[in-house]
Amino acid sequence: MPHYNLCDELLDARVAAGFADKPAFIDPFRTLTYSDLQADSRRFARVLHRLGVRQEERVILILADTVEFPVVFFGAARAGVLPVPINTLLTNEQYRYIIDDSRAQAVVISGPLFKGIEPALRNHSDLRHVIVIGGEPHAPDLDFAVLMAEEDADFETVVTHADEPGFWLYSSGSTGMPKGTKHVHSSPAATARLFGRGVIGMDEGDVVHSAAKMFFAYGIGNSIFFPMMAGATSVLNPLRPTPDVVFDILSKYNPTVFCGVPTLFASMLHDQAIETRKCSSRLRLCTSAGESLPRHIGEIWEQRFGAPIVDGVGSTEMLHVFLSNAPGDIVYGTSGQAVPGYRLRLIDEEGREASDGQVGELHVAGPSAAEGYWNQREKSRSTFLGEWTRTGDKYYRDAQGRYVYCGRADDMFKVSGIWVSPMEIEAAISTHPAVLEAAVIAKKDDEGLLKPKAFVIVKEGVEPEGLADSIKAHVKASVGMWKYPRWIEIVSDLPKTATGKIQRHMLRESQK
Repeated sequence: MPHYNLCDELLDARVAAGFADKPAFIDPFRTLTYSDLQADSRRFARVLHRLGVRQEERVILILADTVEFPVVFFGAARAGVLPVPINTLLTNEQYRYIIDDSRAQAVVISGPLFKGIEPALRNHSDLRHVIVIGGEPHAPDLDFAVLMAEEDADFETVVTHADEPGFWLYSSGSTGMPKGTKHVHSSPAATARLFGRGVIGMDEGDVVHSAAKMFFAYGIGNSIFFPMMAGATSVLNPLRPTPDVVFDILSKYNPTVFCGVPTLFASMLHDQAIETRKCSSRLRLCTSAGESLPRHIGEIWEQRFGAPIVDGVGSTEMLHVFLSNAPGDIVYGTSGQAVPGYRLRLIDEEGREASDGQVGELHVAGPSAAEGYWNQREKSRSTFLGEWTRTGDKYYRDAQGRYVYCGRADDMFKVSGIWVSPMEIEAAISTHPAVLEAAVIAKKDDEGLLKPKAFVIVKEGVEPEGLADSIKAHVKASVGMWKYPRWIEIVSDLPKTATGKIQRHMLRESQK
């Protein structure tokens, strides 16, 4: 069996190629060279080995974007253990679900996040170790720095195969609980070759900053896979990517490539100090994904800062972007064309391939497709159709062969690049003491970006004064800061089918 580990091409080959002393990652606290990362990943592999975490078992990463993230990720992969990065903004109920669902043997967590998440880390049948990075000691949990200091950097990478799962990413599900998406060892290098190098043209002279966090598929490609494959440098930000924070990073580090999402680009353009804001003096290109980039945002950004935005489409299931505009060939308002190395097709409601101008569901085939979902056979069989992966997105292809986004095949939609389930938000709203029933749809804001709107039936005798703010705060605390409804409309009833299902399409139609 040929030996292939994702550390081989992305890390060890870069050290062997002469990049040993070059900065691989920079965060506000320290710089990590390629040789530093290689050594520390070997130390962390030894840590897992000493703790008894075995090959093919899982370790959960609840980590801010600092240099320790790639250390833990590559260290786990080097040991044959599957790193599972997860969102740092989830609720404790969701953390508990993922820890149990993955049967993780260990959790590695950033110290500043520990206090809020600590209740979700206790009383799991499989979880044996909690490792804390930074912050105050949290006995009886393990201190990352102490563990690392006790190990040498002489670990030999375990024997793994290119086609075996190397890491998982959790993708949001329509039921509200996420799905463990299994990716093989060879997929990161495939995305780096096809999109990072093939479309973005990333090389060793680039300095990259991604506002999208590394626990996302989009973010981990931007910050880790693409720059490492090229021998480039990645600038990390552990803070929330507000316009203030991002502008400061762009002006301080002068990256050549900036990776954002449409909501952030819009917020930065609407910043009150936009006329005096300094961007990177070396910025050559920006990328966008997560949701469709409105045409005017791309055009205004390029005019203001002189760097085009390459808008593309990717998914957790495909690991990164497979449909994209390209430098020198950008048509804002479209998603571009297939990334070379991927194939696309549109399937109409009759199951036939759609012709130009006809709306169909987008399917994609390519080397970075996930192996499937963990413990969700029915969902895997409906999503992964042989070599094809269903995206759930509706598109049409214009006469020039460009793809134009039309919406989701189901009721899911993205907010700030993150999938949102209407049913999850509805369930959260319905637990508010004043609410009888709720329905949620996607509505475009003034920038043309999708946000949740809620239609709410309140209980008898409830006064509407201050209710909207109360519901918004309730949802933020229940299911996530980004999922709260931006608009709340009090209604007397909701459109339903004969079997009692809410007809969201009728609510969407009423907003046009």
